[in-house]
Amino acid sequence: MKVNIGCVVEGKGEVKAVPILIRRVAAIHYPELDLDIPTPIRFPRNKVLQTGELEHAVGIASRSISKQGAILIILDSDDDCPAELAPALLHRISPVFHNIPIAVVLAKHEFESWFLASAESLRGKRGLKSDINTPENPEAIRGAKEWLRRRMQRGKTYSVTQDQPALAAQFNLEQARQADSFDKCYRDIVRLLEELQQ
Repeated sequence: MKVNIGCVVEGKGEVKAVPILIRRVAAIHYPELDLDIPTPIRFPRNKVLQTGELEHAVGIASRSISKQGAILIILDSDDDCPAELAPALLHRISPVFHNIPIAVVLAKHEFESWFLASAESLRGKRGLKSDINTPENPEAIRGAKEWLRRRMQRGKTYSVTQDQPALAAQFNLEQARQADSFDKCYRDIVRLLEELQQ
C-alpha cells in the first residue's frame, strides 16, 4: 500500500533527517508500506505565531501530497513548552485542513536533543567520541548542537546538513523515547501511518 506524508520542518538538516526518521519508524510498525515523502517544506521558527504563516506552509505541503496523505510538522520548541505550543498549533490549523491527518511535534529545545537521549548508541559515529554517555536529562540541555560539538573527536565538528541526517539514521529510537518530545514524535508518526491505512 502506498501512503504519502508531507512534512513541514524548520532547518536544513531536518529536510533530510525527518524523512529518514519517518521511514525508520514505518519499517518497525508497517514494513509493507510504500512511503512517498516529498521534500519537506522549510518553515522559519520565528514565524510560527504569525497569523497565516504556518497555514501557508501546511498548504504547500498538502499540495505536495495531492491532499491524499498526512502532514507531519516538526519544529524546535526553543524556549516554549512543547506540551503547550504543539496542541495550540494543531488546534489552529486543524479546522483549515480538516480532511488531512496532521501531527505537530515540537522537539524540546531542538531536534538534536533526541540524539542526546540516545547518545550511547552514537558512540564513535560521525566523528563523535567513543566514550560519550547519555546525559541524565537530555531535554533540559539548551544547546544540543554545542553538546555534540564538544564531544567530537579532534579535528571534527558537527555539521547540521551532513551529520543530522546521518545520526537520524543511526540513533537508537527506543532509547530516545526517554525524551518526552521524541516519544510524542514516535507515537504521532505511528498514529499517522495507522490513519492512512483506514
